[in-house]
Amino acid sequence: MTVSYREFYRSRKVMITGGLGFIGSNLARQLVDLGARVLLVDSLIPDYGGNLFNIDGMADRLQVNIADVRQQSTMNYLVRDRDVIFNLAGQVSHIDSMRDPYSDLEINCRSQLTVLEACRTYNPGVKVVFAGTRQVYGRPDSLPVRESHLVRPTDVNGINKAAGEYYHLVYNNVFGVRACSLRLTNVYGPRQLIRHNRQGFIGWFIRVAIENGVIHIYGDGSQLRDFVYVDDAADAFLRAGADDACNGEAFNVGGEAPHSLREVTDLLVDVAQSGRVQYVEWPAEKKAIDIGSFYADSSKFAGTTGWAPSISLRDGLHRTVAFYRQHYRQYVDATDTPEPSSP
Repeated sequence: MTVSYREFYRSRKVMITGGLGFIGSNLARQLVDLGARVLLVDSLIPDYGGNLFNIDGMADRLQVNIADVRQQSTMNYLVRDRDVIFNLAGQVSHIDSMRDPYSDLEINCRSQLTVLEACRTYNPGVKVVFAGTRQVYGRPDSLPVRESHLVRPTDVNGINKAAGEYYHLVYNNVFGVRACSLRLTNVYGPRQLIRHNRQGFIGWFIRVAIENGVIHIYGDGSQLRDFVYVDDAADAFLRAGADDACNGEAFNVGGEAPHSLREVTDLLVDVAQSGRVQYVEWPAEKKAIDIGSFYADSSKFAGTTGWAPSISLRDGLHRTVAFYRQHYRQYVDATDTPEPSSP
C-alpha cells in the first residue's frame, strides 16, 4: 500500500451493512475518527443485535439507512459511489438456524447475492469485505485451524455462512468485484447483544457475571477457544478493506492464544468481582452441534496485512464489564430473565 491503511479511509465513502450491530458500530466509530464518510445500513430486526444506542455520541457524524439488505432495489441505490463496503449483515445464531433454517438461508445467502449483484451492476469498482466465521470449519481435525482445513459445517448457520463467503470469492474471481472474507473467531466487547443467549456465549457470560448470577458451563470447561476484542476485529476489517493483496482470499482472524472455558470464566468472575460458575450437563440440541475445542491460526492474515491482536483477554474483559455496568439498561430490558448458556 502506498499510504497507511488508516490514512486510506480519509474522505472515503464507506458503507457498513449490519452497521447498527455489534462489530459494525465499533468499526463505524473507528472509521468516523479516521475521517471516512460512513453510511450504516441495518434492518433493526428484533433480537439480531442492531441498537441505535450503539452510535450514541456520533450519530451526527454519519448517515443511517434503516433497510433490509434483501431488498434488491434498495441495495442497487445504496451501493452506488461507495469506495468500500463492509458486509456484516447476517444471522449469527447457530440454534436459531437449526430452528428456522429458511430465515437463515434468506439472510445469510440471498442477502449476500443481493449486495453483490448490486455491486456488479452499479458499482463494480467497489471493495467488499465479508464477515465470515470460524463455524464454517465444523469440528476441527487438528489445532490450530488453518485456512486449508476442510470446510465442513455442523449446523445450518455454518453452511449458509460458507455459501455467503464463497459468493464473495466467486464475484471477485469471475466478475472482478474485489472481495475477501474474514473468518472471525469469538469476538467480544462493548455493544454486543446481551438480551438473550443465542448470539455469542462470551457476551452472555459477561451479563450473568455483572448481574452476580450463575454462569453455566456445559461439561467440564476444558474446551479451548480463542477470543478477539472487538477493536482488534475492527482493525482487521480496516486493513482488509484497504489492501488489495486480500482480494479473493478467506482469512482467519483469531485471538493471540487459546483459553479453556474454565480459565475464561474464572478470569471474568475475578475481573467483575461478581458472579460464580457452575458446571452442568450438555443439552441435547446444543451437544449435537458443538465443535469441541477450536482456535485459529491467523498467520496468513498477519503476513498479508501486518495485523495482530493488541488487547489481552483480561484487559478486554475489564473494558467490556465497565461498559455494560455504565450502560446496562440500554442493552437489557427490565423483563429479560437470564437463562443457562454455554458454547
